[in-house]
Amino acid sequence: MAYYRQLGSIPPKRHTQHRTPEGGLYYEELMGEEGFSSDSSLLYHRGIPSAVVNAAPWELPDQSTVPNHPLLPRHLKLHELFADQEWKSADVVGSRRLVLGNGDVRISYVAAGAPSELYRNGLGDECVYVESGSGTVETVFGSIEVGQGDYVIIPRATTHRWVPAGDEPLRAYCIEANSHITPVKRYLSKYGQLLEHAPYCERDLRGPVGPLVVDSPGDVDVLVKHRGPNGVSGTRYTVPHHPFDVVGWDGCLYPYAFNIRDFEPITGRIHQPPPAHQVFEGNGFVICNFVPRKVDYHPLSIPVPYYHANVDSDEVMFYCGGDYAARKGSGIGQGSISLHPGGHTHGPQPGAYERSIGVDFFDELAVMVDTFRPLELGEGGRASEDSNYAWTWAGRGPGR
Repeated sequence: MAYYRQLGSIPPKRHTQHRTPEGGLYYEELMGEEGFSSDSSLLYHRGIPSAVVNAAPWELPDQSTVPNHPLLPRHLKLHELFADQEWKSADVVGSRRLVLGNGDVRISYVAAGAPSELYRNGLGDECVYVESGSGTVETVFGSIEVGQGDYVIIPRATTHRWVPAGDEPLRAYCIEANSHITPVKRYLSKYGQLLEHAPYCERDLRGPVGPLVVDSPGDVDVLVKHRGPNGVSGTRYTVPHHPFDVVGWDGCLYPYAFNIRDFEPITGRIHQPPPAHQVFEGNGFVICNFVPRKVDYHPLSIPVPYYHANVDSDEVMFYCGGDYAARKGSGIGQGSISLHPGGHTHGPQPGAYERSIGVDFFDELAVMVDTFRPLELGEGGRASEDSNYAWTWAGRGPGR
């Protein structure tokens, strides 16, 4: 993100002495991408940021996946994963349940009521969509208040924790990359400014406030997700002081929030394809959102999507609000995921094509992830599947 920010106390010149009120030195940390060749920020710590006094394995939630075989479109009911009052003791980091994944991206879901431990993802950036609820994301850069409809982009290796608020669960749809997650390249100038045709701009992005400095004597644990023999592993570091000791920072790399309500939909006389709804991208996948909007205004238009074959990608749609016209009659509702894999032709449910003629507004809210490598089913996906979905277009299944 080429949008420069500065927060707290920093020296006039980088890589120079920055002293405490008592005359000691703050410790400068460069947090940067692509080996000093891309976006970065400089953070000024009260303690040495590399200090570690112990390390032990952190057993991650089940990260196993199985192929989508036989190849089927699938419907996953994520709200079934955290039933009754189970969410009250769950947290956004340690209680995630893996729904889908491949070598580029992992999609998890959680309903949480408890604060998470301190955590950083050393594999890639995270994009966490808040389906409902509210809370605070506390980070080394400061705090971000989040609520329903917020995307929270957290750069790789950012130490942070999630603190839910209120009496309702914070429901989070977690997209974890093995790369960086950025605004769409075609929305950006060659210097990184969001352009006039982009569906959002820098004014819509909310950065951290602070600084957030925690005076907590004694050892503190930090969970780290990182590369390992099975693709993803975890380590529990013990550090000699609280990581939230940054008195100031500046740069172009930091966590931020963007609310889906600030996305300005791109519409046309005839149906616009999914790239018109794109919001972010990573290596091997894109993130789109479908928001309430006026729809096609050609006199002969058919507003719902045409039937299409995903030749090069798997399509994952998370239904998080409104009334999705193309899926009526399939059992899909709030908290559902549809997975339409490459090699399978899909489109509106029977009757939706005809019903959409003459409609001029869609009141729908959905987050879509398209991947360019096949997705496999995680433990959470297998546990929440509606096994009847694949047959809803035909109206009958095997042996009927």
